[in-house]
Amino acid sequence: MALMHEPTAPYHSAQDALRVLETVADHSAGVTETELSRLTGLGSERLTALPRMLRREGYVEQITDGAYVTGDTLRRLTSAHDHEQALREKLQRTLDRLRDSVGAAVYISRYVDGEVKVTQYAAGPATPAVNEWVDFRESAHATAVGKSLLTQLDHNGRRDHLSRHRMARLTSRTITSDKLLLSRLESQPPTVPVLDLQEYAVGTVCAAVPITAGSSVGCLALSLPVEHAHRLRQAADTLNRSATPVLLSLAL
Repeated sequence: MALMHEPTAPYHSAQDALRVLETVADHSAGVTETELSRLTGLGSERLTALPRMLRREGYVEQITDGAYVTGDTLRRLTSAHDHEQALREKLQRTLDRLRDSVGAAVYISRYVDGEVKVTQYAAGPATPAVNEWVDFRESAHATAVGKSLLTQLDHNGRRDHLSRHRMARLTSRTITSDKLLLSRLESQPPTVPVLDLQEYAVGTVCAAVPITAGSSVGCLALSLPVEHAHRLRQAADTLNRSATPVLLSLAL
């Protein structure tokens, strides 16, 4: 299965953040922002935002002279002992914060062994999760999550998936033509969120953005009740801009 997606802005931000973390880890006594700029080659504008995000996420800490050292989150995520548990807990905290900042239920989904899998999500009383009335594995053609994952496959990978899952009509808006769906997936710009406007479930709208880490295919998504559809694009843009911490956690 070949991947087709071009790296998006969050991917490049995560790569920059990894360079910063590697540099901090190499200087156990601490490293200043001036030294970080020289050692990483990143300009002062990039280094204004990155350390702030890395501190908020617990990847680095500042000591008394303002220099940066590794933080508890980085130490846990790079430990072989409890890596999986630490990663799940870190992603859940990130999702909880994203849910509150975008005012919507948010999800991480991966394409695993040829199937769509929602691996974690954050919802609440004011931000209800989508009611999975049809298995997400069987409805990739109708969901923002599924379509985002399919856009990251090559043409043969998409055709293989659709050959194994019948494109059932779930609402009056559901695309059931594989030719039409493949055409839309082919023309989907990698930097533009994929939308589901009541294609999976009446009363719900969704958006998804890619989070490709290495060779794995994934996406970050949100859902809103249809009465909040006017917020969908702005919320999706916020989600896209906030994807870097998720990518960074998956890359470590």
